[in-house]
Amino acid sequence: MPVLNQEPSKDEGEKDSLPKLPLPNLKDTLDMYLRCMKHLLTEEQFHQTQKTVERFGAAGGVGELLQSKLTERRESKANWVYDYWLNDMYLNNRLALPVNSSPAMVFPKQNFRAPIDSLRFAAHLISGVLEYKTLLDARALPVDYARGQLAGTPLCMEQYYRLFTSYRLPGPERDTLVAQESSVMPEPEHIIVACKNQFFVLDVVINFRRLNERDLLTQLEKIFKMAYSKEEQLPPIGLLTSDGRTEWAESRRVLMKESTNRDNLDMIERCLCLVCLDDGSGAELCDSTRAMLMLHGGGVAKNGGNRWYDKPMQFVIGADGCCGVVCEHSAFEGIVLVQCTEYLLKYMIGSPSKLVRAASVSELPAPRRLRWKCSPEIHKLLDSSADKLQRLVGNLDMQVHKFYDYGKEFIKKQKMSPDAYIQVALQLAYYRCHSRPVSTYESASIRRFKDGRVDNIRSATPEALAFVKAMTDEKQTVSDAEKMELLQGAITAQTKCTILAITGMAIDNHLLGLREIAQELSMERPEIFKDEAFLISNQFILSTSQVPTTVEMFCCYGPVVPNGYGACYNPQSDHIIFCVSSFHESPQTSSAEFIKCLIQGLLDMRDLCYKCNSTSNRSQQRADKTAETHTQTGTKWQSKTQQRPSDLNRNQQMLPQVLVRTTEQREVDAQTQTPTQGGAGALKNGGK
Repeated sequence: MPVLNQEPSKDEGEKDSLPKLPLPNLKDTLDMYLRCMKHLLTEEQFHQTQKTVERFGAAGGVGELLQSKLTERRESKANWVYDYWLNDMYLNNRLALPVNSSPAMVFPKQNFRAPIDSLRFAAHLISGVLEYKTLLDARALPVDYARGQLAGTPLCMEQYYRLFTSYRLPGPERDTLVAQESSVMPEPEHIIVACKNQFFVLDVVINFRRLNERDLLTQLEKIFKMAYSKEEQLPPIGLLTSDGRTEWAESRRVLMKESTNRDNLDMIERCLCLVCLDDGSGAELCDSTRAMLMLHGGGVAKNGGNRWYDKPMQFVIGADGCCGVVCEHSAFEGIVLVQCTEYLLKYMIGSPSKLVRAASVSELPAPRRLRWKCSPEIHKLLDSSADKLQRLVGNLDMQVHKFYDYGKEFIKKQKMSPDAYIQVALQLAYYRCHSRPVSTYESASIRRFKDGRVDNIRSATPEALAFVKAMTDEKQTVSDAEKMELLQGAITAQTKCTILAITGMAIDNHLLGLREIAQELSMERPEIFKDEAFLISNQFILSTSQVPTTVEMFCCYGPVVPNGYGACYNPQSDHIIFCVSSFHESPQTSSAEFIKCLIQGLLDMRDLCYKCNSTSNRSQQRADKTAETHTQTGTKWQSKTQQRPSDLNRNQQMLPQVLVRTTEQREVDAQTQTPTQGGAGALKNGGK
């Protein structure tokens, strides 16, 4: 993840000044593909894959033809992979959005003593949203600039402008990301408030004036009262959006038969965002519980229907203080979600609640409840959606763990990149649990380039495997010095993979482009993409992402395959927050066991650093003593009055200083740390 500096936006020409995403060399990608997969395959599988890759990359072969077509595409498109990537990563995916796709940020638990407290919180939050939207509309949001590798280069800002102007439209085979071309929302602007599974239109601009916080609170109080009116309880239509995408597309088609429903859908799909006023869950709100409630709402009996998952931003405010934001991921990356939410939380901390009546809009019209016309067919579809959401709720195995033994400052003292170090620790944890390496995904931002989104850092490197095998060797045949050398090699390999990814030279987007251009040309799918190794390479059993924050909150998401883990981590100075998810239905996975192995691995890696640093210091002391003996001149007073270098070293034995970072490692360190911001506010970074 890139460290960000921010400067005020100068004009809309920033995007045009960014370079295009490069197209890697075909041979380099194929060579790297084989290197990434060799240790994840059997010898027979790899031999078959090697022959397949050689045929694909042969001179005058299919690979060269497809590469030439991609080269032409790069010339004609702003970003040659963007459409391919968006469809493959999100829009073609038929799984339900909650847990499977939509990540959540979990805010600090709030202490609401009465319903009015949560409504005040909501009014204050909405005021922050409107302030942030004003910055977006004016194109006044500070431009992100990278540090480290290619320091000072501006980053693409387009994702920010989809935060409050887009939605994901379900389709029978592929969804559509609908985004307004204009950065200014049509008047009147409105927010949808969900309460008791009902949806209300809250106009935030009335008579050309934006509502102040006092007026927003007044309107929220009206909504709260309307929602609790038992005479007008309507079916929880929001449950339909939690279903599989093909199922939801069909349900939406049925809803659209009624003009009233069409108008309701239009109001929801054009709104700025959702504010979900949740009932208390009744559960003990530990971190793991709050994470699960953010991801799925707790199911039908709780707040599962109090959502509309197609909207990019859903701010959840629970009566019990369980608060956060759920995001539809196709519109933007985690970095944008975190930047926005940190702005809002800092706005709320730094801007006292303004609940004065002055300058309010007189005689505010009552917010409007969206009333649905539901046929028996809709009721049947709702029952089906409710059952599937309930199964998803019961299936999610989420563990949030705050590791307090050390944080990123200790790792930096080892002259290592915190992100690379934690990635190696995740490899060690998985190997301890399952005794094998697997394809691993770590998101890497490619926002240095026009319309850049992400590529994949393949963290399951051969070097990481060598290290984890040494650390789990029960026969203890590998010395600590050798283990440290292997750790250094794993860190270096991870660093190189990261640099390739953030500079647009990783393999996943390139292979995707080659596959998709073949389909566009109506060619038979090339053998390389039907090979078993390619299927294995894209089964990301370990899906990881670093999402550091400068405000007290954390990110969580679900696994991307049935037998996999989602592993999100937030490195802080003296601790690391891990959110590990899996599915109960998989007999192969256990989030609690993974966390247990992760803790053990982090402690073992720390102990290894301490041991090797201590050994290194003793060796230095002996070298210093030998050097002193050889340089003495025979005058006894010199040795008595001069302090030996070895004495100085004794005072430094507790300062681990073993591994020396290469230039590449120092650059990647800057890619994986918390950003700073100027201009409108201090924000941060992150992404799935």
